[in-house]
Amino acid sequence: MMVALAMALVVAASLAFHFLSPWRPTPIASNWSFIDDTLALTFIVTTIGFVAVILFMSYCLYRFRHQPGRRSTYEPENRRVELLLGGLTTIAVIILLAPGLSVWGRFVTPPEGAMEVEAVGAQWSWSFRLPGSDNKFGATDIRFIDANNALGVSPADPRGRDDVIVVNGELHLPEGKPVKVLLRSIDVLHDFYVPQIRAKMDLVPGMETYFWFTPTKTGQFEILCVAYCGVGHPQMRGMLVIDAESDYRNWLAAQPTFAKMRKAEAF
Repeated sequence: MMVALAMALVVAASLAFHFLSPWRPTPIASNWSFIDDTLALTFIVTTIGFVAVILFMSYCLYRFRHQPGRRSTYEPENRRVELLLGGLTTIAVIILLAPGLSVWGRFVTPPEGAMEVEAVGAQWSWSFRLPGSDNKFGATDIRFIDANNALGVSPADPRGRDDVIVVNGELHLPEGKPVKVLLRSIDVLHDFYVPQIRAKMDLVPGMETYFWFTPTKTGQFEILCVAYCGVGHPQMRGMLVIDAESDYRNWLAAQPTFAKMRKAEAF
């Protein structure tokens, strides 16, 4: 009796904690409200399952508790119950997975004309590269990485001469324009995450991953690495600054190109 009551109280306390809790997701600053909607649906489905299972167990503990003279019966199979539970589980899994697959399809399908930005992770810092006036990135190779070429841009590729290089961990983007973020790791597994953008993706050594988003609010948002990447993992942070178009253009004009960095290095 006490165990059944305790289980019912756990359900009540869990629901109260969820609805009264002051901790909520940070305000969204991109087009990915779909992700918030999918998370909310996941909470709804799993909450229904949690409440139903725990309260059913509580009911069974009370209803079929030991009483003098009561004897249990053994029923090895019940086809009706198995079909019911199997059907309900299948429906719940479909409800959980189908919206997520749809959102994932959008997440990795950038619109035509989206501007491209490369984010490069290395223990334990973020660097960025933007295409220059030719709107094309130069080739890269880890063999070219050194103290003055942190991103490994090929000096022999003319497309890379006007690439804009940002090594201070602060990336500026214009508000309201879709951005395709190309992700590359120099060493180990990293994960690019901006909570307000609702966007995260692994950086896998040896391959290029990507996602896209449209920033909808100006401001500063912290870039985190959320894949454990060594002892300096907590310090691997950057800053995403969403600017009005004119402010973004001013910032971009002040950034060095790969050619200018190489020229300065020669002196």
